[in-house]
Amino acid sequence: MHIAHFTNFYYPVINGVVRSVGAFREAMTELGHNVFIFAQHDPNYTDDEPFIYRYPAIKLPLQVEIPTIIPVSPFIDKLLPTLKLDVIHTHHPFLLGQTAATKSDDLGVPLVFTFHTQYTDYSHYFPLPQEAVQSFVKDAIVTWMADFMQKCHHIVVPSESMAEILREGYGLEDQVTAIPTGINLAPYKTADRDAVRRRHNWNQDRVVISVGRLAPEKNFETLINAVGRILPRLPDLRLVIIGDGPSRTKLEKLAEKRGLAGRVEFLGTLPYSEIPAYLKAADLFGFASITETQGLATMEAQAAGLPVAAVDATGTSDAVTHLREGLLTPNSAAALGNAIEKILTDETLRRRFRAAALEKAATFDISLITPRLIEVYKQAVIDQKANRKVCLTKSNKLFKIDWTQIPLLHT
Repeated sequence: MHIAHFTNFYYPVINGVVRSVGAFREAMTELGHNVFIFAQHDPNYTDDEPFIYRYPAIKLPLQVEIPTIIPVSPFIDKLLPTLKLDVIHTHHPFLLGQTAATKSDDLGVPLVFTFHTQYTDYSHYFPLPQEAVQSFVKDAIVTWMADFMQKCHHIVVPSESMAEILREGYGLEDQVTAIPTGINLAPYKTADRDAVRRRHNWNQDRVVISVGRLAPEKNFETLINAVGRILPRLPDLRLVIIGDGPSRTKLEKLAEKRGLAGRVEFLGTLPYSEIPAYLKAADLFGFASITETQGLATMEAQAAGLPVAAVDATGTSDAVTHLREGLLTPNSAAALGNAIEKILTDETLRRRFRAAALEKAATFDISLITPRLIEVYKQAVIDQKANRKVCLTKSNKLFKIDWTQIPLLHT
């Protein structure tokens, strides 16, 4: 098949969407498919992969420190018809997502959309924080998402819990398939645990590691506070956080305030190729995010053989079974801290969780999951030819707002 992925973010940006697109692209190419990526331009980055096409992008002074794509390219407009595409797969509903929908209609090829993100959880980035504005934004997102999904021929979600959210929230019954992002397990089998520990002088410390964007929705405050609660009983405990984002300074100050400055290590963003070794160098994966759609970071931790202590939330609970690969807790520092302590102080339990984690990770092997996505594409082709698009039974929700409740707009 000739497959086009439209994504607002691709390398050098590193996030869950980029890892998903990159992993599936590599696996599809190995299966003999031609995969084309359409993403943002970065003047400081040179692609080392073929068939990557870039739209202009600019960096705006927003809370979200990511490039904003400008979905206009006469070159790509001329190129697309020559690729003889079988399917267009978009990973966002906005910017290039809208372009993908337009090209789907223009070229007469099916449109598949992966619902990677619970977009309503990010409404706090809207610059007006009043409750009435937030309500307006959330309702607007719901209406907008419903409109976009009905332009598609199939919806992919990364977990069954996300599929259930779409069924309950939008009335989406058919043309939705849960397909988690697959993982290339090979790097985890060869990663050098000892080299990382020597490099950072972790010695015999018990290392809890976490990976994610340092932003409010990732809930790192709870994880840091959890470690702070149990450190007096586990003085050799160390928390290592991989990632960067707008909350980094705040989190560093929190660690310092809790007296954890020497026991919490912020490593920033690392090349993805180094992540397997860092995960293997740890003793446990700690995670507090409550906005995940599939728990990709947790899945990768299990590929490294790590037991998991995490807040029980959508996405994470799809990747981890309580009392099998780890412990899931309520969203509180006390509960999460207790779970971390229990796993680290019980060698038998830790070994059992480790074995189960490796077994679970095998089910995420990218070579097993990619054929399922190809089948979705084939079904989308059939649906497009039959003029069947996604149908939502709860798609008529209209957002309303009492403008008098927004003082800023009346000053």
